[in-house]
Amino acid sequence: MDEEDSSYRWETEYERTWETIQEDDSGSLKAVGGDGEEGRRRRHKAKERIRLGMMRHLFLVIDLSSAMEEKDLRPSRLSCTLKVVENFILEFFDQNPISQLGVIVTRSSKAEKVTDLGGNPRQHVSKLKEMASCRGEPSLQNAMEMAMQSLKHVPSHASREILIVMGSLTTCDPGDILVTCESLTAHQIQCSIIGLAAEVHLCKKICENTKGQYSVILDESHYKELLMQHVTPPPAMASAEASLIRMGFPHHHSTASPSYSMGQLDSNDATLGTVGYFCPQCKAKYLELPVDCKLCRLTLVSAPHLARSYHHLFPLPAFTEHQLSEARSCSACQSQMKSLAYECSQCHQLFCVCCETFIHDTLHTCPGCSSTLPSDTRDMDTVETSS
Repeated sequence: MDEEDSSYRWETEYERTWETIQEDDSGSLKAVGGDGEEGRRRRHKAKERIRLGMMRHLFLVIDLSSAMEEKDLRPSRLSCTLKVVENFILEFFDQNPISQLGVIVTRSSKAEKVTDLGGNPRQHVSKLKEMASCRGEPSLQNAMEMAMQSLKHVPSHASREILIVMGSLTTCDPGDILVTCESLTAHQIQCSIIGLAAEVHLCKKICENTKGQYSVILDESHYKELLMQHVTPPPAMASAEASLIRMGFPHHHSTASPSYSMGQLDSNDATLGTVGYFCPQCKAKYLELPVDCKLCRLTLVSAPHLARSYHHLFPLPAFTEHQLSEARSCSACQSQMKSLAYECSQCHQLFCVCCETFIHDTLHTCPGCSSTLPSDTRDMDTVETSS
């Protein structure tokens, strides 16, 4: 085996970079050989437009054992993980604004809860960076047990998920981890694992039994892709019946006298303040939304958060792919499309690959349908003008 074949993939990532670009007919440079927009387009085509869950409760478990000090990711597994996880947390709350996330780390054969379930991404990221030191062996069982103690009390209308980033090939557990796996299944908790080293049979079995996903990364870009796949909520259970959920919509108020927030009672950095969100039912004070009130158990959210989660219940239908016989302009960005275009089944406008991906990933609504007034509305405007 020669030296090039035996090296890590990341060691040759920036070598022969001229082979990854190509000049098109107009003289512009474009990337070739990578996943890019075409890969994203294929994933969109393969993914069926199904109803997704709106409310998620997810614990992110990160391995901080000595295995995370390996250098097969630049500059180390730990540094790469912190950067990728930070982007994941920010994107998670952007796409799931009324969901909650907590962080657990495992090292020295123990599990430590960094943050409890909450909706403040900055707090999760800052607390995780404070505890970013590696030592000892991980304990999958202790981490799953700690997450299960919080998730089993989550209401049935919300999803219960555990996402584990595992860098070690071993786990040091105090008991039978398969018994813990059975408990996760009994409480309908879905466990997914992303491996940084190699496939482990135990991790694969845990994911299969809990209906989660098990993946092993190839490189840093694949690492990001696998983690971002968990930003999209899991499909809503077919057996779940439609039911009304009580929610509170507190306003941001200031009070004359300072007081503590209910969310700070379990932390060591509790501070007095005069502003916050007050539960409309029990008047408990909180500094961030969304949150479940600790006194009356009412789910507290804001109206904009609820509106941004609406697209999970009614996803935008996939556009139809068309091969063009002549050049056409994209209805969104006005760029020229020479071979491939996507048509909305409602307004029949054509979009390029980039705009189609942006519409389904970020916008979640067709700009052509939004800019087109219904015929009834046009008739009413005509009548009012003529009168």
